[in-house]
Amino acid sequence: MDFKIVLIKLDHREETASSVQNILTDYGCYIKIRLGLHDVGTTACSTNGLIILELIAENEILEEFLLKLNVIEGVIAKKTII
Repeated sequence: MDFKIVLIKLDHREETASSVQNILTDYGCYIKIRLGLHDVGTTACSTNGLIILELIAENEILEEFLLKLNVIEGVIAKKTII
């Protein structure tokens, strides 16, 4: 069994998060696991973030998903299949 892992790095999280969330919602039925990471403090949140996903999508859908994410300025999405 292969694990399809996607890493999504967001720069300027306040500006990119809503566009990324819309795509995640569109592909939500393919997302098995989702973990979001960013630094937080008592006075402010980090402007960058990382989302780790495990998908159960066919490769064609996975590539389409990555293309849509990588079009967004400030977002880098990469996959690994292990």
